[in-house]
Amino acid sequence: MNTVVKVEALPSERLKLTFADGFQAEVDLKPLLTKGMALQVASPDLFAQVTTEPGGGISWPNGFDLCPEFLRELAEKRQAAA
Repeated sequence: MNTVVKVEALPSERLKLTFADGFQAEVDLKPLLTKGMALQVASPDLFAQVTTEPGGGISWPNGFDLCPEFLRELAEKRQAAA
């Protein structure tokens, strides 16, 4: 299942994600955090405030969010490349 049940902010705009099915992976968001609301999230203080959403995605206090399907795709690509 694509629902993110736990998220942990790591250094260098990376996240450790845990999905409802137990799948875990680290993802690098740095390439995504270049414009608008996403650029604000690149601030270490704001980046550390990431939380899970009721719909299974993740979000930050400034309103920037990412859906669980996109996060799962990133996580699986990361695992396949490792």
